[in-house]
Amino acid sequence: MLEHPQEVRLAQASLSDTAPTGHLSDKMNPTVGIAVILTVLQAAHCQMIKDLSACLLGQNLRVDCHYENKTSNPLTYEFSITKDNRKHVIHSTISVSENIYRSRANVTMHRNLVCLHLQSFTTSDEGVYMCELKATNDYTGNQIRNITVIKDKLEKCAGFSLLIQNTSWLLLLLLSLPLLQAVDFVSL
Repeated sequence: MLEHPQEVRLAQASLSDTAPTGHLSDKMNPTVGIAVILTVLQAAHCQMIKDLSACLLGQNLRVDCHYENKTSNPLTYEFSITKDNRKHVIHSTISVSENIYRSRANVTMHRNLVCLHLQSFTTSDEGVYMCELKATNDYTGNQIRNITVIKDKLEKCAGFSLLIQNTSWLLLLLLSLPLLQAVDFVSL
């Protein structure tokens, strides 16, 4: 074993002098190869859950699963709850929903948003809710996010929160107001 810094420098120099040349693969560091593979896998990752939130809409629970859409491939989903150390499927296109939730649950899908609506939410429905997403031909696995839902700690849903999910129409309207006033279409 080399113990002196000068011996280490000499050993490194002799290794670099004897390294084969000519082919890129001969010179490529294995760490660089792994980094390239990981970068390709990340780029191939089609869906990424950005946020999971829950709120009360009257007596109903709404769980919003926001995701980043990187593909037009069909999306599959599963909403489940874990309580008493057991997973219960509420609504799903991946597996079979449990009978207890079938008549009370439905899912709506909007741009970059999958919403679970659970009717007649009570304290017996409290637990850890999970949103699981998978895009067709996404080989990197399912995206999963959890949220703990306790009825007394839930906020009320904002009435217009779905409208502001895609704020481009609102921004366009606000930017066009001065133009509309200038041509006397709108008088404030």
